[in-house]
Amino acid sequence: MIAGGFGVGKTTMVGSVSEIVPLRTEALVTNASVAVDDLTATPNKVTTTVAMDFGRISLAQDLVLYLFGTPGQYRFWFMWDDLIRGAIGAVVLVDTRRLDDSFAAVDYFEARNLPFLVAVNEFDDSPNYPIEDIREALAVPAQVPITFTDARDRDRTKETLVQLTELALRRVVTKTG
Repeated sequence: MIAGGFGVGKTTMVGSVSEIVPLRTEALVTNASVAVDDLTATPNKVTTTVAMDFGRISLAQDLVLYLFGTPGQYRFWFMWDDLIRGAIGAVVLVDTRRLDDSFAAVDYFEARNLPFLVAVNEFDDSPNYPIEDIREALAVPAQVPITFTDARDRDRTKETLVQLTELALRRVVTKTG
């Protein structure tokens, strides 16, 4: 799963790395949603995911990841419980300009004991902070990896997904080993 707040880059991340044409369930941002969704940090955003994004990437000949990008708005979170079924882990994509939008996703995966990592999406105009400052601001435990990525860049997104897969595999080995 790729989760995070509204407008953080989840759709872009799925699209940048998917080896199939991604399924997108985007709708236009309307005047009605302007009253509900805070567009301050994303004033040029014209569409929003209303169900999920879906893509696929092969990390090895026998290792295929199915990618599910979640909707970021609270009113669509009821779908997360269905999207999480069978998930090996999650990427919580964050924007340092609005870290508070990430708390809900972090809490969600912690409560379900699903392996996750935090990926800081490096927007061109976002401030840079050291990992430990981000960890403290999000109250993320030391065992949760934090990495930097660019959701637009296939190679960096793939690196993030490899890190998540390795995290999930370590957890399986620890449980069974």
